Parts: sequence; C-alpha cells; structure tokens
Amino acid sequence: MIRRSLEPITHFLTGACMARTGFNRRTALATATMTLAAEAPDIDVLGRIRGPVFAFAHHRGFTHSFLGLFLVSALVLGVVYLVWRVRGRKTKDPNLSPRWGILFGLAYVAGLSHILLDFTNNYGVRPFWPFWEKWYSWDIVFIAEPILWAALILGLVLPALAGLIGQEIGARQKGPRGRAAARLALVVMVLVWLVRDYEHRRAVHALEARTYQQAEALGVGAYPTYINPFKWFGVVETRDFFAMAEVNARTPEVDPEGKMEIHYKPEETPITLAAKQSYLGRVYLDWARFPITETEQLQTEYIVHFSDLRFYQPFRSAGRKPLGAGVVLDRNGKVIKEFMGTVAQPAPD
Repeated sequence: MIRRSLEPITHFLTGACMARTGFNRRTALATATMTLAAEAPDIDVLGRIRGPVFAFAHHRGFTHSFLGLFLVSALVLGVVYLVWRVRGRKTKDPNLSPRWGILFGLAYVAGLSHILLDFTNNYGVRPFWPFWEKWYSWDIVFIAEPILWAALILGLVLPALAGLIGQEIGARQKGPRGRAAARLALVVMVLVWLVRDYEHRRAVHALEARTYQQAEALGVGAYPTYINPFKWFGVVETRDFFAMAEVNARTPEVDPEGKMEIHYKPEETPITLAAKQSYLGRVYLDWARFPITETEQLQTEYIVHFSDLRFYQPFRSAGRKPLGAGVVLDRNGKVIKEFMGTVAQPAPD
C-alpha cells in the first residue's frame, strides 16, 4: 500500500533549514527543536495500535491541525528539555542559552511547515480539525520529490564544507554558519512549488476544455507524477463514469498517447449502501475525491472494495490499488469486518 504521508526526509530537512535561516542565532537548541517539530505531527501513526481503519480515520487529523500543533509543540519542547537536562544543560555554544518561550514558538512554526508540505501533495490535510473536517490539497508535488531533497541537503551541507575549507586556510567565522545557504534552499522550494502550480493549472484547464463522450464534467483533478513537472495524471468525473488520462501540461494536451481509461460507476445495491454507511465507508468517502466501489460476491458474504482514482495511475500497470480499503458484509448486509490495504480489523460495535 502506498505511503499515506509525505516521506519524513523532506520534513526533517525543512525544519533544519528553517532553523539555519537565523533562528539558531537567537536561542540554543533551535535546530534540534525545529527539526523534530517539523516531523512531529506524524506522531499520529501511533493510531495503528488500534487498528488500520482507526489509524486511517485519524491520520492527518488533530496533530495536523492548527489547534493540535500547540500540543505537538509542547511535546517536542518537553523532549528537547529532557535531553538538555540529561546532557547536563550543555549546548553547542556556551554563550547562547535556551530561550524556552522562543523555542515553543519555533516548534509551532516548524509544525506549520509540516502541514504546508502535506498540503502540497494529493492526500490532503484537515488544518481546521476538529471544528471543520474538510480536506484541502494543492495537488502539485509527488509524495517524494528529489529536487527538494537536493536543494535542502545542499543548503545544510555546503556551509559545513565551506567551514572545513575555511579551517584549512586559517579563516575563522564567529557564530553559526549557513544562513544564506538555508535561505536559498527554502527559496528553491518555493520556486519549485510555483512552477508545479503553474503546470498544474494548465493541466486542469486542458482537462476542462474537452468533452468526454459528450458528457458534462462534474469534477476534474490533475495529479503529479514522479519528477516530470509537465506530465500529470488527470481524472474527470461525469454522471455515469470516470475518465482517466495523462496530460502533457507543456502542450497542453490530454491523452497524447491515446490511453484514456473509462471506469463506469457501479450500480448502487443494498450491499454497497450498507458498506458506505459503515464506519470505514463514511470515513473513506469523506476523504476520497474520486471514490469508486467494486463488489465481490463470495459464498456466504460480500466484500465491497473502496478505492480513490486519484491514486490509481502510478500503479495501474501492476494492477495494484493504492490506499484501497474494503468492508466485508454477510448476506443480510451486516458489517463483519473492515480493512485498509490487506490488514483487516473487526467492525466496531
């Protein structure tokens, strides 16, 4: 099953670069605090203890919200404080002491970077949870982005290399290094977003500009593919079917290779309606943008499979269904168990 989160590398690197922009000159422990806080919202993975469906329902929920970040920031600060005490209250620069109020604010800012980064991919976030549980996504960056990795890593590594060279030639620099490189790395990140946003809008407009078997488009989405900013995966919903095709945003052109796929919406039955009213069904349909179901009939039970077509393209050649889920029901439509991927759990009472 495809990862549900932006991989942690980008989060950690972003937090470190943010600290190096100058915050590490204001207080000790800034880099450690912001690096940890930039990844800390993914602490919600602990929800897997209660099962995969519970984890799915609460992923990118409270810990990825503006309100929840206050608690997450406090937890990060508590961890940093304990490590600082265990180490004998030592810091890298003895002339720069920790300023805990500032560190809490920096932890919150780093947490906001996590929400922003998760917002850029097509899984989405719920930043106003629990007051407003609507999902938001920018849909411009793939789940793993090597260009961002390279920029952020260079922003952190180059100053260290420059420092080593400076020591060799006898030059000395006072205070933390790397402010300019870190700022440049974050500028590159923003530039990547701007380019991807421009190409994304071109892809969406291309999808909206054509017809699909003379049917009116009810919804249109364009999703990034790996590395190539000009190649997008488009999904168009009509009343009776979903159309899926690649989009060349450079042209822009829909379905340049003639590989458009049509998936007709299945007929609603008492079994599919019961599955959609289950705990997993409600959670899944609230999150999915282009949901489709498939009913499998066995000897004594039914399995209703759920999938979201916005995640279908990268793996369709392998026949996999990323972020797929399902509900097992008996002949009377009673839910027996629910599952995410291949991991099942009993239906809630």
